[in-house]
Amino acid sequence: MPEMSPDTPDGESIRMHEQTGDLVVGLLVLVLGLVGLVLASGALDDGMYVFGLSLAGFAVVFDLGIVKRHFDRAEALSQSASSGQGGGHV
Repeated sequence: MPEMSPDTPDGESIRMHEQTGDLVVGLLVLVLGLVGLVLASGALDDGMYVFGLSLAGFAVVFDLGIVKRHFDRAEALSQSASSGQGGGHV
């Protein structure tokens, strides 16, 4: 087995960076959703109320998409590992 240089990330390292990025983006979108709820709760006009609720709704849908993508990746990895293909695409 050839030695990998420290500059070349392996597949596990790349997946770890993707998961960390998803976590950071998910938390930022969560904060935006909370800001949307605060905007909606203190809104004096209909436009700001709708914008705040829309921002919160977007945050919920976006974060659910991140969770779905995480479990889809985990399922694909478990299926490829159980079929003996060393981590290929499904």
